[in-house]
Amino acid sequence: MGDTSRCTWLLVALTLGGFSCAGRERRSSEPAAQALQPDHPLSAFSQAEFKQALQLLRAQGHVTETTVFPLVVPREPSKEELESFQAGSPVPRRVLVVAYEPAQNQTFEAVVRLTPPGTVESWTLIPGVQPPLSKHAFDQAKELVWRDERWTAALHRRGVDRPDHIYLDIWAMGPSEDPQRNSHRLVKALPFFKGDTHYTYARPVEGLIALVDLTEQKVVELIDQGNVPIPRDVGAYDEQSVGPLRPRPHPVVLTHPEGRNFSLAGNEVRWQNWRFRVDVHPREGPVLHLVTYADQGRERKILHRLSLSEMVVPYGDPQGTWSWRSAFDVGEYGFGDKISPLDPGADVPSNATFLPAAFADDSGKAQETPRAVALYERDGGVLWKHYDAHLKRNEARLGIELVVTFGVVVENYDYLLNYIFKQDGSLEVEAVLTGIMLAKAVPPHVGTAGHAEHDLYGHRVAEGVVAVHHQHFFSFRLDFDVDGRRNSVLEMNSAPIPPGPANPQGNAFSMRMEPLRTEMQAQRDMSLANARRWLIINPQERNGLGHPTGYALLPGENSLPFAAPDNLSRRRAGFINHAFWATRYAPGELSAAGAYPNQSQGGDGLPTWVKDDQPLVNEDVVVWYTLGVTHTPRPEEWPVMPTAHAGFKLLPVGFFTRNPALDLPEGPPR
Repeated sequence: MGDTSRCTWLLVALTLGGFSCAGRERRSSEPAAQALQPDHPLSAFSQAEFKQALQLLRAQGHVTETTVFPLVVPREPSKEELESFQAGSPVPRRVLVVAYEPAQNQTFEAVVRLTPPGTVESWTLIPGVQPPLSKHAFDQAKELVWRDERWTAALHRRGVDRPDHIYLDIWAMGPSEDPQRNSHRLVKALPFFKGDTHYTYARPVEGLIALVDLTEQKVVELIDQGNVPIPRDVGAYDEQSVGPLRPRPHPVVLTHPEGRNFSLAGNEVRWQNWRFRVDVHPREGPVLHLVTYADQGRERKILHRLSLSEMVVPYGDPQGTWSWRSAFDVGEYGFGDKISPLDPGADVPSNATFLPAAFADDSGKAQETPRAVALYERDGGVLWKHYDAHLKRNEARLGIELVVTFGVVVENYDYLLNYIFKQDGSLEVEAVLTGIMLAKAVPPHVGTAGHAEHDLYGHRVAEGVVAVHHQHFFSFRLDFDVDGRRNSVLEMNSAPIPPGPANPQGNAFSMRMEPLRTEMQAQRDMSLANARRWLIINPQERNGLGHPTGYALLPGENSLPFAAPDNLSRRRAGFINHAFWATRYAPGELSAAGAYPNQSQGGDGLPTWVKDDQPLVNEDVVVWYTLGVTHTPRPEEWPVMPTAHAGFKLLPVGFFTRNPALDLPEGPPR
């Protein structure tokens, strides 16, 4: 390809990527930001606060115009600070900034205090790590790929002559097999053909991948494994493209003729005896703080903090262009940084209440995403009921639920996280999966033999398209404070009593509760044979029956990992080795795969933290629950997936003396 043609490709590609010959645009002189003083240490952070933090870093000479900020997050106050805080006193506010210097390939962490007098409390080099990918890395990688003549030639051989017909998907690639290169910042670029449409994921350009070294500023390897035909199906799913539509259903609407049942003050929510704070973390997404329940005038603690700690999606195709694909959607990309604003009447009910989320992007510019979190009530069905057949009398209560919803799009996949509060004192955590399955282009005849002889590693969903088998593993971090910070962990196992004198009819079974006394002992797996669940209790507190107060974690759908134990992806995501972990609280232990999973060699996070085997009896206990979903695709999930739901529940066990929903009065006729 001649110089003129190459320049044309490059010009179009740079225009699409938002680059110009002048380089990356920066705002070097911004007016001073004065953050409004919040009224609580866990009030949601504002744009002004993030702006103030970055200005303090610049003023003290720590960052330059080329510094990238992959992560700017609230540095939460300690539990001691929260317990000692009194309304009207100065509110402790800090920001943790992860700063990356591309020219030096160095990562720094800064803790910035905003509480007057504002200052940079610490500036620390973090050696041997790569921070999460951000827009800067994506744009830079795309520019370098389109500059490479081998790339444009490979597309030309496939009949693609217009770069604007290609969408480049940039992936974190994990550690390099070349030890000399592994310290560099590396990504892989995967092309999808979109043509003149806006549908980007239905037609992969199979077998073509660019390995990009962002440190050396070049494509260091081009993988080109032949010329599989580009699929023809564009994967359209908009209303105009799908064909004849069914009649529009009559609307089903939940109204509030007497007003909503929840109140909102800043980011603090009160509803039906529940009280909590909700915020959006740029890495973890929605975070619940200080979850309490008002019981006969006494506000009782349940959770200090609840969040999605990490998530990994490993793919099951052994081919070299696929075997490395394992996306850490939280640690490598930032779940909160991928917010998709929620639309009323589409994502959530039309009468939902919304909260925005403030962020600082990787250039240091503060911004706000509208409708980041939705709160709404919905029909909860029958809450409790008994029909007295003798008196012909029915005592029943219809319940309502409060749902906290957050939506995110990580390239092709969409996720919703729902935290569902109920009037019986239970809380349900639900992950909702939808979006577009990751497609693999194959010759048109592959996968046409039906279910019995489909592709071993995926399923044909369109002509020339196989959706590859994969798994999703979510690690939820639950910092329990059940009636206070001193808690213990029990495992509840049910099992039949062996036939014999104690069980002459063979019908008996028992439930035993075994204490998990240390962190190593608390690495536990699912057991359907024992209806296994886990109970977090406060041994010092008793209910009216003399039982220790507690909350149980009840698993829902789950799955074991299929990757081999020594598989690199599984080593990097060591948290998936067990469904349940418990650790003694430590302030810096927030991310199940470690703070920097991007290009990590593995072993970080939970597998390392539990090695010192800290005690868990009468301690400040943190529970980590691994939720696994195995996805073997089907044609009905193409070109966009119906939602799939998975999750777990938190149920009071001895926390109350009787059914806490008995005090719900009868509602008006419905």
